[in-house]
Amino acid sequence: MDRLAEVAQTDDTHVTTTGRARPALLVDEWAETRQTLHMWLQIVGKIRMINAAPLNHYWHVTLVVTPRGLSTGHVSDRRGAFDIEFDFVAHELVVRRDDGRSESLPLEAMTVAHFYARVRGMCASLGIDADIHAAPNEVDPAIPFAEDRVHTTYVPEQATAFWRQLVDANHALQVFRGGFAGKSSPVHFFWGAMDLAVTRFSGRPAPEHPGGVPNCPDSVMVESYSAELSSAGFWPGGGAEGAFYAYMYPERPGYRDAAVPAAVRYDEQLGEYLLPYEAVRLAEDPDALVQDFLEATFEAARSSAQW
Repeated sequence: MDRLAEVAQTDDTHVTTTGRARPALLVDEWAETRQTLHMWLQIVGKIRMINAAPLNHYWHVTLVVTPRGLSTGHVSDRRGAFDIEFDFVAHELVVRRDDGRSESLPLEAMTVAHFYARVRGMCASLGIDADIHAAPNEVDPAIPFAEDRVHTTYVPEQATAFWRQLVDANHALQVFRGGFAGKSSPVHFFWGAMDLAVTRFSGRPAPEHPGGVPNCPDSVMVESYSAELSSAGFWPGGGAEGAFYAYMYPERPGYRDAAVPAAVRYDEQLGEYLLPYEAVRLAEDPDALVQDFLEATFEAARSSAQW
């Protein structure tokens, strides 16, 4: 039995009638793997960012969930096209060129410095620009990648379980996205905060964002939040096993009074509604619970701002 099958058949994994696994992955128990993986994802995300054509709200920096992991998706550059994928089934990083060439790196315990050097080497071999700002964003302290020998842990089963959570969340957010005819973002993964998100827009401008995110230029936040929005997603925090979240910007009076499912709470510090993943995983109808959460919080945003 392969490693993925073992993860899918543990007693702590619920499988829906559609076959999607919902593994139990305690946030506290995979902190070291998560911190290492976060840095690796930032390196690959930054390579996408400097090669991809800019999109509004920094949508060009994101990664996407795939049937095997997380990927840059198709990126066009001056030599053609490439993609970089974290394969959490085979546990390898794969860099592919449109001319058929590819390079791969086993995903295993290693320093961020070593991962960074290996990725740069693969990109150089394939003619991909990897001259990134070589320090992480949205974390503090921000250890330069080439000097980071602190983060070294990679437990394959934990990475696979996180990807399984993302597959589940990606399905829920794609379904939700289809119910809105206005301007909406793709469902995509932001490597800065390590969250999967989808955002709806009212079509009106928003007040200038104050910035203040650790090691992130204020200009990035100003552009990202330049329009009135209602956003929802999933991240590995906010609950014992992570959480679905929802917020609006700017927040309007009455937004916090939404009629939400019993498992949901409004977090005053984060300024977000949170639905713990463990509540979803153990629910009688997980898909319905998540959709109820997403629809209720969006209705609160829409009605309070009179979209």
